[in-house]
Amino acid sequence: MPASVPNWSVPDVFEPDGTEELPPELTRSSEPTSDTRTAGSADEPPRRDLTSGSGADGTGPTSSGAERQAGKGSGTGKSGGTTKGTGTAAAGIRTDVEPADLSTLLSVAVAAVGGSERDGQTAMAEAVGNAIESGEHLAVQAGTGTGKSLAYLVPAIRHAVTAHTTVVVSTATIALQRQLVDRDLPRLADALADSLGRRPTFAILKGRRNYLCLNRIHGNAPDEPDEGALFDAFAASSLEREVRRVHDWASDTETGDRDELVPGVSERAWRQVSVTGNECLGAHRCPVGSDCFAEQARNEAGRADIVVTNHALLAIDALDDRPVLPEHDMVVVDEAHDLVDRVTTAAGGELSGNAIKQAARKCGRAVEEEIADRLNEAGEGLEFVLGELEPGRVGEPSHQLSAALSGIRDAASACVNALGPEQREDVESGSARKLALAPTQEIQDTAIRLLDGFEEPEQDRRDVIWISAENNRPPSLQVAPLGVGGLLRERLFGQRTTVLTSATLALGGSFDTLASQWGLPPQREAKPATDTATAQEPPSDDSEPSWVGLDVGSPFDYPRSGILYVARHLPKPGRDGLPDAYLDELTELVTAAGGRTLGLFSSMRAARQASEQLRERLSTPVLCQGEDSTSQLVGSFAEDPATSLFGTLSLWQGVDVPGQSLQLVVMDRIPFPRPDDPLASARQQAISARGGNGFITVAGTHAALLLAQGAGRLLRSAADRGVIAILDPRLSTARYGGFLRASLPPFWNTENPEVVRGALRRLDEAAG
Repeated sequence: MPASVPNWSVPDVFEPDGTEELPPELTRSSEPTSDTRTAGSADEPPRRDLTSGSGADGTGPTSSGAERQAGKGSGTGKSGGTTKGTGTAAAGIRTDVEPADLSTLLSVAVAAVGGSERDGQTAMAEAVGNAIESGEHLAVQAGTGTGKSLAYLVPAIRHAVTAHTTVVVSTATIALQRQLVDRDLPRLADALADSLGRRPTFAILKGRRNYLCLNRIHGNAPDEPDEGALFDAFAASSLEREVRRVHDWASDTETGDRDELVPGVSERAWRQVSVTGNECLGAHRCPVGSDCFAEQARNEAGRADIVVTNHALLAIDALDDRPVLPEHDMVVVDEAHDLVDRVTTAAGGELSGNAIKQAARKCGRAVEEEIADRLNEAGEGLEFVLGELEPGRVGEPSHQLSAALSGIRDAASACVNALGPEQREDVESGSARKLALAPTQEIQDTAIRLLDGFEEPEQDRRDVIWISAENNRPPSLQVAPLGVGGLLRERLFGQRTTVLTSATLALGGSFDTLASQWGLPPQREAKPATDTATAQEPPSDDSEPSWVGLDVGSPFDYPRSGILYVARHLPKPGRDGLPDAYLDELTELVTAAGGRTLGLFSSMRAARQASEQLRERLSTPVLCQGEDSTSQLVGSFAEDPATSLFGTLSLWQGVDVPGQSLQLVVMDRIPFPRPDDPLASARQQAISARGGNGFITVAGTHAALLLAQGAGRLLRSAADRGVIAILDPRLSTARYGGFLRASLPPFWNTENPEVVRGALRRLDEAAG
């Protein structure tokens, strides 16, 4: 075995043979180091573990509901709608108890979950407590194993209880939301009750579209017209069966929460039994408003100490002048690396011929046929125009596109005027009017936004406009803001104290890369506030938001637990699928590992190509994303160590498989955004035009985040061992490679294929 190669001949030992010396990387890792470093210090680069997820659940435009409170207690609500909860904020108060200090509460919390206190967790909890006291925003990078959920929940709960206020916790993934409300918060509520003087309360807040609408279930609103079911008898019968199953479930559910319907139903079926905030008739007018699932859940959230929501709803609250979230004075943004993308999506808009024609059909039930027909014709006109244009960014619109948008604006305006304001009408007519008005107003607003945007010189536009034609869908016109930093700065950081945390925040070794996208200034040291009773800085209209960045490290010993292998000898990746050399390299690696491989590919085309080729070359099973539900595939992968799983974006961000089933993570190429990505290219050009490095700021940041998240799939517990293999040689040869590598945990590095194959074989043998 070559010198300086990790010896994994014993599963839980990472030591050299007796004839070898420790490589410099391992020697340094054995020296005492501080687990807590402020970003930008002169110390060694902070350790990082990169974990995250995708797919927020926060649909539902301008109104929201809250899921049941997830505690163990329960209180009886309406018939068929018992509300489970932790009790009201006033329940169980002991006036003789002074809330314990933060350090004591953290110790109690850690003991309650059966853990042990960690330096990084303590440092993070203290930093969150300081942010609460000073009003200074905080960005915390906390690697896997730190226990960051407890580190922010304990000070947040203490603040909510002692200040009689609400703290909002926002996440990007359903998995983390469920972990918080189903596991972490119930245990903390029980553990901290005595020390706080009462049991803290909590709830989860979702968009109204996530809840069953009893008005629709009771037949007081028309069904959604479904384009696919109109001409397909099988589709119609399938839709009917799904809707019938939801109706049966409606008589049993206590919450009306879509996530509790197992198995779930398609989006088109759920549309028949739910409404958005704009489509809602209103609790005061709805005949079943007193029993409304969304309203009851929202009321529960309004009384909670901690409200868990998602980035999409947080963005909607920032965008809309009408409050969506309960009154609160602090926000914790977990999975903060995803915040910009989620806010961008929430602030975007879309026009498609199909959506316009569906709105016209809804209007046809409530206005004169001639008026609705104009909107339908406008939708057909947009379909024709978009079909003649190439997908991609739209600079100067053609005469035909401008005319189509003007026609949509005018036709939608005519429908909105004809629908008129709220009237004293029967419930069914009122519901039909609201269901037609909401999408038509959105179409009108988006058409106006697009037309106004085109009037600005392209270099001065705040929006990016493009034609999208992906996933075999008909083309649509998309619009999104060029940046969301100004919005976040004004409506989030300018309103309340904010803590942002993730395992992936310090890209290229600095918090400033993401901070600039959030609208925060370059990092500066925290300046303690003085002469104010609350320890908060006096408000100033022209002051920049004050914030501090902190990396609390990870308890994982990355250099002794993992190898980062870059296949420098391979050719650069091309555009025509995976080169034969990549497939050969992948075959050798998976064979050496005995399966146990998560393959992360930049496209589904590459994932399928690798799956098909390696099934012919390997004796171990290979699964590919799309062949079954992702959760089922990940379950099968975890159960059989010999199995490999190949896929794309959701696997880069959402797989948590500790143990011997996952000991090799392979990435086919650096995951830069596509060169023709309209939003990324526009942002890159805008930064370059201002004298910045648009490539690193946009494309580099995108790639660094995904690389870090992909690498974070490998080590999920302190006992895990394995290899990160990146087939793209540019990580070693390109000038930007240093920035990308600085965003990864400090694994032991090699570019020698024989070394890494030997290490994988020893891991496989040790695992049995």
